[in-house]
Amino acid sequence: MKMKLEGINMQRCILSKKNSITLISAILIALAFFGRFSLDNMAIFNWSLIIASILGVAPIAIQAYQALKVKVVSIDVLVTIAVIGAVLIQNYEESAIVTFLFLFGSYLEQRTLNKTRSAIKELTELAPESALKQMENGEFEEVDVDDVDEGDILLVKTGAKVPVDGTVLTGEGHINEASITGESLPVSKKVDSEVFAGSILENGTIQIRADRVGEDTTFGRIIELVEEAQDSKSEAERFIDRFSKYYTPAVLVLGFIVWFFSKDIELAITILVLGCPGALVIGVPVSNVAGIGNGARNGVLLKGSEVINDFSRVDTIVFDKTGTLTVGNPEVAEKEFYGKNTEEVLGYLASVERESDHPLAKAVLQDIGEITFSTVEETEVVKGGGIVAKIGVHRIAVGNVALMEKKNVKLSEKAKKDVERFEKNGNSLVLTAVDGELNVLMGIRDQIRPGVKKDLQKLKKLGVKNLVVLSGDNQGTVDLVARELGLTEAHGHMLPEGKSAYIEKMQAEGGIIAFVGDGVNDSPSLALADIGIAMGSGTDVAIETSDVVLMNSDFSRLPHALGLTKSTSRNMKQNITIAVGVVLVLLASLLFGEWMNMSIGMLVHEASILVVILNGMRLLRYRLRE
Repeated sequence: MKMKLEGINMQRCILSKKNSITLISAILIALAFFGRFSLDNMAIFNWSLIIASILGVAPIAIQAYQALKVKVVSIDVLVTIAVIGAVLIQNYEESAIVTFLFLFGSYLEQRTLNKTRSAIKELTELAPESALKQMENGEFEEVDVDDVDEGDILLVKTGAKVPVDGTVLTGEGHINEASITGESLPVSKKVDSEVFAGSILENGTIQIRADRVGEDTTFGRIIELVEEAQDSKSEAERFIDRFSKYYTPAVLVLGFIVWFFSKDIELAITILVLGCPGALVIGVPVSNVAGIGNGARNGVLLKGSEVINDFSRVDTIVFDKTGTLTVGNPEVAEKEFYGKNTEEVLGYLASVERESDHPLAKAVLQDIGEITFSTVEETEVVKGGGIVAKIGVHRIAVGNVALMEKKNVKLSEKAKKDVERFEKNGNSLVLTAVDGELNVLMGIRDQIRPGVKKDLQKLKKLGVKNLVVLSGDNQGTVDLVARELGLTEAHGHMLPEGKSAYIEKMQAEGGIIAFVGDGVNDSPSLALADIGIAMGSGTDVAIETSDVVLMNSDFSRLPHALGLTKSTSRNMKQNITIAVGVVLVLLASLLFGEWMNMSIGMLVHEASILVVILNGMRLLRYRLRE
């Protein structure tokens, strides 16, 4: 037992010193050639190379042994056999150079791979470690962020990281939320504003109430999501794993067959070296990791490698309207007044609407602005109609056309034409009558997101054939949005189950469907679509339900997300082609040419690994072309 533990500790020690062994091997190889060509001393040449070979093969052989223990014939097995064979036939030059190149390639590979994971590393470094917490005596003391509980009051000063997700209680300032949304411009925060862990208060001082702490914060969820995505494997990666499992033993068999018929052991050993599929094994993961890292930096969370593959092939994107194509914040777009005393009637209207929390009521109040409010009495809410209330001696009715008919408010011919025109323009109507006479007609509609038309055109250029809007609003409103944005199809009066049925129908016809929604009301459609894309500022529902999250509800990130997945998919195929092509060229050069040997083959192999890594790293700088 003691000997076994000592052996394990020895293996760990050797593996931990891989970089030092690589450096020593390089020095010994340089010494060998100096001894041969400058001192004409073959003893120095041979012994330096022998020591370099033994030192160099040690960590490779340990990795081969560990792989064989779990019944995997890895690349390390091929190299170990090849190096031992080269030493046995006294080809010390080949054995030393092959081990050095393999170790040096492993070092460069790890170093460059770490760069592709820089996005998650940067996120992790942004994680707050401490917080200024209000104690029982009212003073603020610095505590570990793990000691903060929901409901605690925290102080955040200029330049400090916000430690938790919370709500501003006092103070105001500008916060850089790039770590959450990818947006570098500071966002103004005041009382009742939401703040996110990991964001930075660039100026001002605020006190916040802790709403979500630790791993439950938006920042914690983002880190967890990106880590899971980078560690997940796509179907292509799983195929390559299976391929390598059978490919490596096949190379061993090929080497044996070549030796059996040719009796040329050096040729057989060289085949083992040239057959190493290093670039093939590393090429796909590095593309996926770099693509996911680019998305994380730009406010696009891609939930795994498989999502990248599916999203890159999408031909139809289905949109929810409210909060996706539109801002989700209704505004008064048109209005007409009838009769006199307009200012007085607007005061009555504002007083009644102040009693309601309906989105249309908020739009009306925002449009009216500062005004004198009156005392509202005998309020009656008419389901599906509006509100009827008494102000002083006046009876006020605020609602839709159906409410007006129910309360016997007669509409003039002009008012009827105005109603028809407002509805045709896609408005929701709010009519106000005082003592049975119509005084105000307002048309309220959700405004289309700024720049969304340009973003939709980018999606078309990226190969999306069908852009479809599904909404619970009336068909007129939906048609208006579709015409303005140039959408392929528009369907109104759709409940959540109707949206799901539409997606199933499109999938049955062979389409690859992405659904873009707010992640709350559209959960069934987000889950059912091939790719669910949530518009949300990192809400729990958005992150859990969807495959892709566009942080901060920023629609402009969608073309970047699609372009990124297409580039990542192309990059992965390029890396596979490079890896397979190099192996075929090397084997062909060995069998049909005169110049190929073990050292050159290993050098080309390590070069191909660096090429696929550098090719994958290009994705970190990806930007969608305008």
